[in-house]
Amino acid sequence: MNTTRTGKALRRSEVDRLYQSRLCDLETAAAMVQSGWRVFVSGNAATPTPLLEALAARKDELSDVELIHVLQLGPDPFLAPEMEGHFRRRSMFVGPADREAVNSGRADYVPISLHQIPWLFKRGLLPLDAALVQVSPPDEFGFVSLGVEVIASKAAVENARQVIALVNPRMPRTLGDTFVHVSRFAAFVEVDLPLPQLERGGFGEVEARIGKHVADLIDDGCTLQMGIGAIPDAVLANLEGRRDLGVHTEMVSDGVMEALERGIITGSRKTLLPGKVVGTFVLGSERLYRFVHNNPLFEMRPADFANDPFTIARNSRMIAINSALEIDITGQVCADSIGSTIYSGFGGQLDFIRGAAASEGGKPIIALPSTGKKGTISRIVPVLKTAAGVVTTRADVHYVVTEYGVAELFGRSLRERAMALINIAHPDFREELTKAAWERRLLPRSYAGVTIAPNSVSDSP
Repeated sequence: MNTTRTGKALRRSEVDRLYQSRLCDLETAAAMVQSGWRVFVSGNAATPTPLLEALAARKDELSDVELIHVLQLGPDPFLAPEMEGHFRRRSMFVGPADREAVNSGRADYVPISLHQIPWLFKRGLLPLDAALVQVSPPDEFGFVSLGVEVIASKAAVENARQVIALVNPRMPRTLGDTFVHVSRFAAFVEVDLPLPQLERGGFGEVEARIGKHVADLIDDGCTLQMGIGAIPDAVLANLEGRRDLGVHTEMVSDGVMEALERGIITGSRKTLLPGKVVGTFVLGSERLYRFVHNNPLFEMRPADFANDPFTIARNSRMIAINSALEIDITGQVCADSIGSTIYSGFGGQLDFIRGAAASEGGKPIIALPSTGKKGTISRIVPVLKTAAGVVTTRADVHYVVTEYGVAELFGRSLRERAMALINIAHPDFREELTKAAWERRLLPRSYAGVTIAPNSVSDSP
């Protein structure tokens, strides 16, 4: 038997009848959404695309429907300009699906750290009329799993007035705080579709050198947070021989799976949930999705636990590895925009930077290539672009890593920060950065072999 939210115990036959009574087709489920509603949509590999397409097909019947989401994957049925007035996105993390709409003013971006998103629903700051999610089939006790994405989906499901779910047999049944009883749902739509996958592109020489520098900061028994991409893959490739590493992260990737298989990650020395890989979403290959299914190594938790800096700090020797679009010579990190153009979001960068900083023996790291656009621009800059957003403040930055080395900034003055960052900038841009630092009175006229002629810059910057 099982207990519903009202406390009533249900037998398996009653669970089955309840589930069957709420099965419907996509059109019926989409018809439950009304004009003026605020609707949460699960994201990443749990994006319920068929439901969104059915909802978009009702465009002419609906107006002022607000869709709240984190990163959306797959085709975007709301991208067309004619959707304006019918649907409007409120994005907590901008991606390819909504980047153009946000920057043209047809969608809204909310700068917010990942661990705070569930608060919006739990505290009634953004009351939800409905939640659209994708889940695993119910188990014998009547519970579905939110599977590969529990960032804010659990809070949304628990607080929305109506909850509609795509039930997909390809959705892994992940363990942790992922389960919701069938009695909580107003409607189920069964589908059998592959989950979106994230291709890996490998890494080059620059990333390999960054990976080596980062790996040198990681000792046996440390707990890691990292995302996906060339730099995290390069870090993992340089950790051969390390022992008993743990993982407390935002995203569980193929790299984590492979490190588990190689025996690099065991979690045996973790001080919080030893032996468990803690995460809040899974994104990668089909093999990864099969690997996390019913796997007790994984503890999937909502972002207000997994990304809470106070929770993160309970892991001793916490290593947080994050990236940036650019960083200025005082240590200000821009990670969500290119000038005034919104590119992504806060995500969990500041969550983990602050959590690792408060961890005993922890190390918060910003790792990035020294240049962009095929070497034509420096990503260490005199000042951030006009209207660029600061995601991680200069007071929060501890380690910055490029292919040219490691700059330790914590407790350093502006002068010392400028010197350290110039030393790990690409050599082609060091003279320019040095002159800019002198103009701001951060460096003397002669520094590191670069002599600034008296007439090359203003004496009164």
